[in-house]
Amino acid sequence: MGRFLAQHTLDAGLGARRVRIFVPVRGRSERAAARPLLVMFDGQNLFGDRGSFAGGWHIHRALDDFARTHRTPAPLVAAIDHGGVARIDELAPFRDAEHGGGQLATLLATIVTDLVPKLREHHAITQCFAGGASLGGLASLYAHLLYPDVFQGALAMSASLWFARDRVAAELHGRPAPSRSRIYLDCGGREGPSMRPAIDAFAARLGDRGWSATGERRLLSRFEARGRHHEAAWARRFPRALRFLLAP
Repeated sequence: MGRFLAQHTLDAGLGARRVRIFVPVRGRSERAAARPLLVMFDGQNLFGDRGSFAGGWHIHRALDDFARTHRTPAPLVAAIDHGGVARIDELAPFRDAEHGGGQLATLLATIVTDLVPKLREHHAITQCFAGGASLGGLASLYAHLLYPDVFQGALAMSASLWFARDRVAAELHGRPAPSRSRIYLDCGGREGPSMRPAIDAFAARLGDRGWSATGERRLLSRFEARGRHHEAAWARRFPRALRFLLAP
């Protein structure tokens, strides 16, 4: 099994956040220690069941499986815990009068200027991606759009695009398209009637801007008919998302 490194603490002025670093096993085909980096939100939900909302993703197992079966190195993962009752505030990019939000840019600035550079000091990192589900998926998309030179792609499961309505899409159209990008989107058929239309509409806008199944700006949008807005569904879909994100 891979190993957990010493925990980090991230403080963006929103309160201290635990960051767990997981290094997967080295695959048989790996000749160097260089790896991608995957920064993921809602860190409490990613490994064991303790501390998670509805059971953990157990992504350490998926990462080790990936390392054993693929020539591409499995990524180093930096899992950032959310702020509990402050989760909406820190993971939503815009302020909503009813729900809160609007502090994501502050969190991302600290990740970009503090966490990622520290990890690069101690690890040979080839490229970096952001990932998460629900509000974490929304945060991942925004991280990629705001810092495309730092995050070369986003793994966005069941992204809460309903929260921002068209504002993330407006941000997309207000910025130049990155030269290289991987964006993974998905949702389930049992997540509510507004989820799939929002994901499909965002995927269509990406397509209009040049994202496709091939090329330098790649997009994969998946629909799981029986999928719920639930950790078990995201854990099930994670290996496929990882393969897309890291494909040559």
